[in-house]
Amino acid sequence: MTQIALVIVDVPTMQTNTPYSYLIPTTLQHQLQPGMRITVPFGRGDRRVQGFVWAIQEATADTQLDDLKTIDSVMDLTPVINAELMSLADWLAQTTYAFTITCLQTMLPNVLKAKYEKWVTPLPTLSTEKRQAVFGNQTRLLWDDHLSTEQLHDLLQLSRQHDIEISYAVKNQARVKTVTMVQANETPEALATAKAGLRKTATKQASLLDYLISHDAPIKQRDLEQQLNVSASILKTAEQNGWVKRTAQEVYRDPFQSAVIKTKPLTLNADQERAVSAITSATNQQDAKTFLLEGVTGSGKTEVYLQAIANTLEHGKNALMLVPEISLTPQIVGRVRGRFGKQVAVLHSGLSVGERFDEWRRINRGEARVVVGARSAVFAPLNNLGVIIVDEEHEASYKQDDNPRYHARDVAIWRSHYHSCPVVLGSATPSLESRARAQKQVYQLLNLPHRVNHQQLPDVSIIDMTEELRHHKESNFSSELLSAITTRLNRGEQSLLMLNRRGYSSFVMCRDCGFVVPCPNCDISLTLHMDTKTMKCHYCGHEEPIPRVCPNCRGHHIRYYGTGTQKVEAELHELLPDARIIRMDVDTTRRKGAHERLLKQFGDHQADILLGTQMIAKGLDFPDVTLVGVLNADTSLGLPDFRASERTFQLLTQVSGRAGRADKPGQVFIQTYNPDHYAIQLAKRQDYEQFFVKEMRLRHRGNYPPYFYAVKLTASDLDERKAATAMISIVRQLKATLSANVIILGPTPGAVARINNRYYYQLVIKYKHEPALNQALFTILGQAQKQSRGGLQIAIDRNPMSFM
Repeated sequence: MTQIALVIVDVPTMQTNTPYSYLIPTTLQHQLQPGMRITVPFGRGDRRVQGFVWAIQEATADTQLDDLKTIDSVMDLTPVINAELMSLADWLAQTTYAFTITCLQTMLPNVLKAKYEKWVTPLPTLSTEKRQAVFGNQTRLLWDDHLSTEQLHDLLQLSRQHDIEISYAVKNQARVKTVTMVQANETPEALATAKAGLRKTATKQASLLDYLISHDAPIKQRDLEQQLNVSASILKTAEQNGWVKRTAQEVYRDPFQSAVIKTKPLTLNADQERAVSAITSATNQQDAKTFLLEGVTGSGKTEVYLQAIANTLEHGKNALMLVPEISLTPQIVGRVRGRFGKQVAVLHSGLSVGERFDEWRRINRGEARVVVGARSAVFAPLNNLGVIIVDEEHEASYKQDDNPRYHARDVAIWRSHYHSCPVVLGSATPSLESRARAQKQVYQLLNLPHRVNHQQLPDVSIIDMTEELRHHKESNFSSELLSAITTRLNRGEQSLLMLNRRGYSSFVMCRDCGFVVPCPNCDISLTLHMDTKTMKCHYCGHEEPIPRVCPNCRGHHIRYYGTGTQKVEAELHELLPDARIIRMDVDTTRRKGAHERLLKQFGDHQADILLGTQMIAKGLDFPDVTLVGVLNADTSLGLPDFRASERTFQLLTQVSGRAGRADKPGQVFIQTYNPDHYAIQLAKRQDYEQFFVKEMRLRHRGNYPPYFYAVKLTASDLDERKAATAMISIVRQLKATLSANVIILGPTPGAVARINNRYYYQLVIKYKHEPALNQALFTILGQAQKQSRGGLQIAIDRNPMSFM
């Protein structure tokens, strides 16, 4: 029977979730599989586009074969997207209001999205005649457009028989790394004869022959050169003489910056024991339970994770562990590697393209059984999962900003059901959504209410900065906090200071006319960065020199207002000239490996103070940190967003938990202009349960999540009128379609109305149960594609992390 392929095509201007039917050419019949990438002719001009084989069907008597276009070529010998990820892409497209092709591309490893070369290599199982027929005298074939359909047919057949291997080499990026190996090419007797014929002055060649006579195992050329103190030219001469053969051997790039010390499982307390027992029982029984592991900071959640993973590996299954951002991965990965060694792979944006390529290959080949990574690692091609862990599950960074706008927590739960394995959501301050589900027993709650070393939670003091300014000159440091830092310096202990704003100051203003230097592309002021002597926009990246003269009135009275981590660092150097300070923010961690390097320096006591943004607030564990200072607790509290109090409570609780984690007691100072706010008062006591009750009451009163679901729609255009008109039209369309129970807020301009010269308007839909909503939103999505040709962009965000 003739086969037909259903293909999801990648057409940027007009995407669809409906696959197109293509005729499979005779030479490729019964060779293609779902998940392979192919090229197909598309549209009236038959332009070549990439597509994914979605399904294979047999043609029926009614099929009009003459009406079908034929597949042009095959891009892969084997599927690059497996059956699980194809099902996941389908689910993602439906739940995130995205197109299937976008979801597939999101899951595809970056190395396969780049420009690359594909090489086909014969395996030892391939017969000599077939090797000669397909490869001729070549040791491998380049997979490109020059392959004939007959060659494609042969290669696909050999692939199915496991007689060939395909490898990817990304041009100028992720090439397979190789080292040159040297091995004797003659018998010891022949080498001894060669040595006897050397001139007496050829001492280097004699030394090399002596080594080859007594060693027949391959050795790296670099190691051999160092060991014998011989040059590459000596080895080249030896190869020309037939004494040695040199071969290229593939090696993995090691993304880990430092070695780790092997660790053993710790003794668990009763609460940890109960948690581990519940998780391992679900793994062993293949029960897709969702556990919410709620534990105070320092309660030993990581040890629970490690022992749950150990049980998973013992049962022949694999494990996936997510962390919210790469600043956490050095310490977490260190602990996981210390327990499980080379079985661990890491995936995050801090790796080079080559390192990510090698780590993905290790996972895909089944060589790595534990994967630790940030948000996108949730798509790691791990088979036979036994447990999935989402650490710091409340973090907003688990939500993807661009299409498909997925939440890694939701994807983790979907994968747990696919693999019939438990998922563990861990946090000292769970999201209200997760805690509410545990309250309703949708999730099983596991509690760790005490620190593992019986150490008390740190003593927390709230400093009213309004009172402080009445009695002391303006400063980023209250007298109490400064005194506490000095005490730690005298004791040789360490301090951690958090300010959730990078840069030197938040804006620059002319004192003569009040002019604030704006970004030319966005409706927001530029931030001063003193290290580069520039003004930067943190939205679009615009950068310009610091003005010496006011652009508005030509005055010379330019003043810096607000504060950032650079300015705080400068003030610290002035107040405490002997203190050694490490600053950790986006600006100091741009370089590869910077997170690990800075944290290692601090852990090795090369600094007394770690100053940073919220990236230092969670997950870090340094035994000599006895003081934590929050310089301004109001940064996130003042945002016009319904999650502002929740985020403030979570951030303060998390950063407070960095103090006093070992034998020495900890102390925390929280500086604020809102000392009586319930989020700050309850964070002082680390009283999550009371915060949950209080915040849920307010959410219920305001019809906010988790009592209501929410969808945010955003329209943007270079022309503000078009963006506003489009959003007004969408509101009318929704009101005509949806029930009266739905709450629609807006349309309104975005919190930052213009970003990178695009104007933003938005609306928010709140609902409990609305059967007509999905179809209405997909209709809007389809209409938006036609409008996008004129520059209008419509974004749909289900369960947004922010309404701003």
